[in-house]
Amino acid sequence: MRGRILLASLAVVAITVATAAPAMAHGEDSEVDITSLPVGETADEPTVGALWACNSGNTDAPGAQTTGPWFNGDGTWNATEKYTVDGDVAWPDAEVTFTKSGDSRVITGNDLPVFHTTGEFPVSSSDDAYQVDRNPNSISEQSVALEIPLNPEVADEPSCAGGEVGVLKSGVFLFNAVDAGGRDAVAYEVQDGCDGHPQRAGAYHYHSASDCVLAELDSGTGHSKLIGWAFDGFGIYGLRGEDGEELVSADLDECHGHTHTVKFNGKKQEIYHYHATVDYPYTVGCFRGTSSVQGPASAG
Repeated sequence: MRGRILLASLAVVAITVATAAPAMAHGEDSEVDITSLPVGETADEPTVGALWACNSGNTDAPGAQTTGPWFNGDGTWNATEKYTVDGDVAWPDAEVTFTKSGDSRVITGNDLPVFHTTGEFPVSSSDDAYQVDRNPNSISEQSVALEIPLNPEVADEPSCAGGEVGVLKSGVFLFNAVDAGGRDAVAYEVQDGCDGHPQRAGAYHYHSASDCVLAELDSGTGHSKLIGWAFDGFGIYGLRGEDGEELVSADLDECHGHTHTVKFNGKKQEIYHYHATVDYPYTVGCFRGTSSVQGPASAG
């Protein structure tokens, strides 16, 4: 069905307890200080360095039970001190396909990572992550079928980002930057070593570009490679910009992207695209194109 996410086991409201993860990998010569990353906030309009979320979050929603010891007490957090969920679970039945049909990119799969392992969920009481975020959810296979624009165009005006904002080439959904309570999910929650965790219905997902996806697809120098797509059809690229230097939110527009020549759809073309960064909102801050996907509000 066009423009729909079909998640077989996702409830209509899929609010989650989630776990968080270390900041994504970045170059040794990077000038980004990952020991003092600002804790992000949502905005009620497109804003550089913020997330314009369609929903403000539920302050009573489950999530991390306490603030982790990696918070610096001054509105920043230290990614080098962040806990991760233990485990090295393989998913041999993981599958995803990306095909083209007319003016659409068709994505099918089961939301399990095709080229990396995950942590062990529910979080064990013996795991240090349990002290902060007792995610009780198990990862389970989903039924995914969606279509996004193959040749996206910039809309007249940006639009807000829902709970899900895209999918990475690992076959795993990319959620926006906040948890179900509207807090910076990467700062507060405890994810596994590949930056993912399951929400209540079992859907494994990221809130930032996965270190494991970056290691698989975007090692090297120069402009970053394509690592996935936002639901408006525009590409999501890794951490490096045109000059090969690592980007931060301040280098990008209010939706966390910019326009210049990149390789997209197999050819070099000047087109808008999003970037991953180690600072909030990590990937998509709002939609610069028109999203054709309508899914449940499943932040977490």
